[in-house]
Amino acid sequence: MRHRFGFLVFLLFSLSLYSQQHLSADELFQKARSAAFEHKDYPSAIALAQQALAQSPDYTDISVFLGRLYTWSGNTEEARKVFSSLSDKNVQDEDFFLAYASLEYWNDQNSKAVEILDKGLTHYPRSEQLLLLKAKAQTSDLNYKAADQTVGELLALNPKNTEARELAVKINDLNAKNAIGISYSYSHFDKQFDDDWHMAGISYKRVTPIGSIILKGNYANKFAESGTQLEIEAYPKLSKMFYLYLGAGYSNDVGIFPKYRTGASLNANLPKSFEAEIGYRQLYFTDNIWLYTASVGKYYKNFWFNLRTYITPDRQNISHSYTGTVRYYPKGGQDYFAFQAGTGISPEENRSNLLENETFKLKTFKLGAEYNFSVQKTHLFSVSTMYFNQEFRPNVKGNQFDISLGYTKKF
Repeated sequence: MRHRFGFLVFLLFSLSLYSQQHLSADELFQKARSAAFEHKDYPSAIALAQQALAQSPDYTDISVFLGRLYTWSGNTEEARKVFSSLSDKNVQDEDFFLAYASLEYWNDQNSKAVEILDKGLTHYPRSEQLLLLKAKAQTSDLNYKAADQTVGELLALNPKNTEARELAVKINDLNAKNAIGISYSYSHFDKQFDDDWHMAGISYKRVTPIGSIILKGNYANKFAESGTQLEIEAYPKLSKMFYLYLGAGYSNDVGIFPKYRTGASLNANLPKSFEAEIGYRQLYFTDNIWLYTASVGKYYKNFWFNLRTYITPDRQNISHSYTGTVRYYPKGGQDYFAFQAGTGISPEENRSNLLENETFKLKTFKLGAEYNFSVQKTHLFSVSTMYFNQEFRPNVKGNQFDISLGYTKKF
């Protein structure tokens, strides 16, 4: 009985081996794809692809797939051998250029990736995949002006390309080393305060290889009194996925501004065009106020969606605010319409002095819109309006109307 069982196993193994040896190149290719995508078994997929190529050495799709398998396995030397051989044969398939350039991009050889992609784009000038990867490689190589031009070409072909839109917005903050901005905001209250508020600011932004640094000077006239504030913010990069927000401010005019403010957040650029942030903000008037913030954003075609919350715990309860924002980008990464709605007060609305008292624990509803547009890419203008309906005393509500203007010059 045992001999019969052993013979049966041997027979099945032999039949399986015989069957595999007599599979066509297409069938072996399909089995290699199944091993790679369904089972993540790259060694088996490589063996099957090699067997298929032994039958059909000029089967370009299988060679490209074998190069990808080596790339995914981390065997860059073998991957380069495969792609170099295809290049020597003057292969002109779009997927070849994309796979070869991806290998170099993922291994931080951005200039080589751009060189390969430029060759591909001579044959496929309208390829969205090649243009997108080229813009990514140029961005990683800190060549922001070239990346801005490339992603602009892509968005001209397809304004609803989600990844291109996300990249265009990020490049927008990086494609000029310097930027100077001025802003003005006006607030009118129908009940809560007798005097209108006026706020003005000036800022200087410097883009460095490790991230952006922003210096700000703010002036405000609130409650018929004036005050000034100095701020510094930085956005250091940790990796392709993560970067930080760090901020601090000081004012000697407590009540108009907090005496001190600090903030820090960890930001992540996630797959599928998602992004997220988690961090804290601290305000000091006569006591510390600690706020914890989190947000999640998503790019989808011409749109950007974001939901942010601020949580403020104290000894008795927890106050919270929520704000939803939708942006619509009609063309590049600088021009957009935005709509916003939410509840509660956040420290980033020039109303942080209201957080000093119990007002921020009462009910507040807000609704606003914003329009940002550029002229010749270096002149940026913004105009926004916001409406607040706030319970400034228990069961007593008032309205606030804000108008804000801004201008930034990049150079």
